[in-house]
Amino acid sequence: MKKLIDLILYGNYWIAICALAMVLQTQIFLGDPVQYSTLSVFIFSATFFLYAAHRIVGISRLSAFFDVDRYQVIARFKFHIFIYAAITGIASLYFFFYLSWSVQLALVVPGILSLGYVIPFLGNRKRLRDLNHIKIYLVAVVWAWVTVGLPAIHAEKMQTLPFLLMALERAFFIFAITLPFDIRDMVVDKHSGVKTIPSVIGLERTKQLGLISAVAFCGLVFANYCLGTYLISDLVALLISGVSTWYIIRISDQGKHDYFYSGLVDGTMLIQFLLVVLGRWVFGGF
Repeated sequence: MKKLIDLILYGNYWIAICALAMVLQTQIFLGDPVQYSTLSVFIFSATFFLYAAHRIVGISRLSAFFDVDRYQVIARFKFHIFIYAAITGIASLYFFFYLSWSVQLALVVPGILSLGYVIPFLGNRKRLRDLNHIKIYLVAVVWAWVTVGLPAIHAEKMQTLPFLLMALERAFFIFAITLPFDIRDMVVDKHSGVKTIPSVIGLERTKQLGLISAVAFCGLVFANYCLGTYLISDLVALLISGVSTWYIIRISDQGKHDYFYSGLVDGTMLIQFLLVVLGRWVFGGF
């Protein structure tokens, strides 16, 4: 069972599934059918590729932490992850050329930022994530754009207030669930000389910032409900997601097993999607 969980989490299947769930959730809110699309397959494969590449590049810099379980797993299966990265990289490129021109154009900036986050291109072999304070904001903005902006452009519904609120809502949610990873990585980031929010403001204030982000998320959800974007079942599902996510942030601390972070914290994206689907299924929203 542990080997299976390690494969799903560190083989990058889990994070790619979570990205796909966020895209499908946006499609539901935009009134699009939840079905196969070139965009959803592209985002799944591109997420898989980027996180696989991130692990390959990152593990080469963390030999001092090979006694940590997750790094042992990644180092042991580095060649497998490289194969996954190659396959999904080719798949991403293939599906990219089948996207509409407007979506391709909208991918230029987040694509460059994502590659810069993973691949060293700055002086002293630095990536964007190695710059002080910047990584959590990059993650929040890029994830919001990819999982809300691209589906909205694909559906030609970008120029609306609900879209803007939904994008901000997603950014606050992703920002909130990224904070526990900064807490987890405090020792590693200190070793790398990278200043993050927890290292500057401390653990408790970081958790308080998570609460503020969760409250902002819930406020934007309610605003979109008032605008008629969300059904009552969507409102309830998203508020449950916001409250439960805050609780997870509240109990996040150094010393927890990485399954808590890579499994549960990342999994809040999939949980949110499943809550929305369950609510619409029960109350006839589909």
